[in-house]
Amino acid sequence: MVDLSVKIGALQLKNPVMTASGTFGYGREYEDFIDINELGGIVVKGTTREAKQGNDYPRMAETAMGMLNAVGLQNVGVDSFIKDIYPGLTKYQTNVLVNVSGSTIEDYIETASKINELEAIPGIELNISCPNVKEGGMAFGVSCQSAEAVTLAVRKVYKKHLMVKLSPNVTDIVEIAKAVEGSGADSVSLINTLLGMAIDSHSRRAVLSTVTGGLSGPAVKPIALRMVWQVAKGVKIPVIGMGGISSAEDAIEFLLAGANAVQIGTANFVDPAVTIKVIEGIKRYLNLHKIESVGELVGALSVEK
Repeated sequence: MVDLSVKIGALQLKNPVMTASGTFGYGREYEDFIDINELGGIVVKGTTREAKQGNDYPRMAETAMGMLNAVGLQNVGVDSFIKDIYPGLTKYQTNVLVNVSGSTIEDYIETASKINELEAIPGIELNISCPNVKEGGMAFGVSCQSAEAVTLAVRKVYKKHLMVKLSPNVTDIVEIAKAVEGSGADSVSLINTLLGMAIDSHSRRAVLSTVTGGLSGPAVKPIALRMVWQVAKGVKIPVIGMGGISSAEDAIEFLLAGANAVQIGTANFVDPAVTIKVIEGIKRYLNLHKIESVGELVGALSVEK
């Protein structure tokens, strides 16, 4: 028997495999394919202060090694989430986190404070890749000052586990990670999508209605691995890695780079049972190498020549 359990701050996970926000709905969409309770946790889709319809179509595009999305945080809003969706989440016997998004600090504060009252939600994932409308649309997560400001504000009203999701569209992601760590984050998750675009050469138009969108999938994995490795060396709080994970081998690479747990995103669209397969694959790997606990893999990368 091997020990797959991990601790992310005060969160106890039965294994290191979680789902990434925006790719797993509210869990119920995958109940026909897997037992949600077998996962280390799920992060439900982005939730905002008010309901959002999202961007105009087309807002998703397939790429050679992944996908672009510009969904635009379509969701029912925090009040409808609490009334209509939250009751269905209470049945899950695993960690359920809510991804919290907003366009102003006030948006984040109100949404987080309402979710703070939900007993069955042990934590939130703060999405600081959202555009700060008061600063001309620059994302909160691209400067240390704005990342600190929103994290500090939410920390004052949110009393449970505060995970902050970092944007890779920055010059130095380690400095951003340190900024949110110093502002009260309990953990960081990375990476969010990379900014990209697709063009239809025949129509000579952008494929997405928004022209640019977020790139995810296997193409971003090398970048995500590098950033996770750098951040894990730079902060003392737990790191949750994501970006192009579609197999147990991918997940193990992130653990070796320093991630305490992983999130699987785009691969869920390809194989709805991928999370369970990754868990089983990690278990086989530990048995094969006679490793008793998955924790022994975390940060075990050797860079010596």
